[in-house]
Amino acid sequence: MSPRPLSEALFTEALKHIPGGVNSPVRAFRGVGGNPFFVRSAKGAYVTDIDGHALLDYVGTWGPAILGHAHPSIIGAVKAAAEQGTSFGIPNPYEVDLARRVKEYVPGVEKVRFCNSGTEACMTAIRLARGFTGRDTLVKFDGCYHGHADSLLVKAGSGALTLGNPDSAGVPADFARHTMVLPFNDFDALRSLFGAQGDSLAAVIVEGIPANAGLFLPEPGFYEELQCLCRRHGTVFIIDEVMTGFRLGLSGAQGRFGWTPDLSCFGKIIGGGLPVGAVGGRAEIMDYLAPLGPVYQAGTLSGNPLAMAAGLAALSELADGAVYARLEALGAELRTGMGAVARRARVDVQWQSIGSMFCGYFCGQPVRNLADALRSDRDRFARFFHGMLAEGIYFAPSQFEAGFLSAAHTADDVERTVRAAERVLNRI
Repeated sequence: MSPRPLSEALFTEALKHIPGGVNSPVRAFRGVGGNPFFVRSAKGAYVTDIDGHALLDYVGTWGPAILGHAHPSIIGAVKAAAEQGTSFGIPNPYEVDLARRVKEYVPGVEKVRFCNSGTEACMTAIRLARGFTGRDTLVKFDGCYHGHADSLLVKAGSGALTLGNPDSAGVPADFARHTMVLPFNDFDALRSLFGAQGDSLAAVIVEGIPANAGLFLPEPGFYEELQCLCRRHGTVFIIDEVMTGFRLGLSGAQGRFGWTPDLSCFGKIIGGGLPVGAVGGRAEIMDYLAPLGPVYQAGTLSGNPLAMAAGLAALSELADGAVYARLEALGAELRTGMGAVARRARVDVQWQSIGSMFCGYFCGQPVRNLADALRSDRDRFARFFHGMLAEGIYFAPSQFEAGFLSAAHTADDVERTVRAAERVLNRI
């Protein structure tokens, strides 16, 4: 692929005005080297950069573009809503319709509160759980990301049962001491923690499928054990479905596997690609939110009519299940093809996927948690990333991010991707 002089020039300019030249860190290409490109437009399964290069896109706005970019139903819904006004700060009918739809599709969700991002949704769920239980301590899992709220930017301590340490400058140690971090898929650590401190734990939060350190799947029975321990000790069980909600099926990961959390966090797809977040769950917990209860949460743009209309359009397109059947088939084709070419090229790649989500780790052993993921060959991944980019195919610019298929991808797109991957793997 030819150079990108316009993107290079714009990035140089961006560095003068925006920290690091980007408004979200992973966009900076720090995990793979080089400079990011700038997008002019996106349509279907492709993005086009400002230098005119069309790229087959497997990032999909980091998940929301399940129908593909600029889907006509979503564009039409946003246009129609915008003609009535872009924001009110007053209740609007779209909010009620979308809340009703989320409740209809997701088991266990009895009430919904909309906000503006996945970070805000998780932050609200944790505050709500603490207010409901009267307890302070939160449990999360190493490698799971739930946004950049202070109590969530915590890394594991020196042992399975130690308190966490701040994972970012600006996070007070006093905040981090209320968060405990466990290794994912570790039954013994989970049981030990609940055995020692279960009655003091306000909440456990976990991703529907961990997809912010690549992609690794829960061991059979792990979430069931977690749910059982939470029930036994009165701890609020929170599943962060910001990525997996309405992507792994109409009822998300919890419906796919039969889990029933007390609270669920949503985002991305329920806004049709516009900024949105939501918390939903048991009514007795949700009613602790103001104005009914003592847990405060507010937002001027919460329930924004454009985002609500876009979300309703997206869920309407997904309602009959045909999109999910197509995505499952494409995901299986991609997994099979990428595994085959890696074997032929004699390159160790763990291609892990579920439905339309995937990640390829450059290592020789299965990846069950963050410690396993960190053994992957990041230099080789960087060479693979740039090789695929040169082929006109855009994967996430980090070994530790998931990729996404959309309904706009075709079997020919998958075949093209597999053929390109074989050429690249044979070079790196």
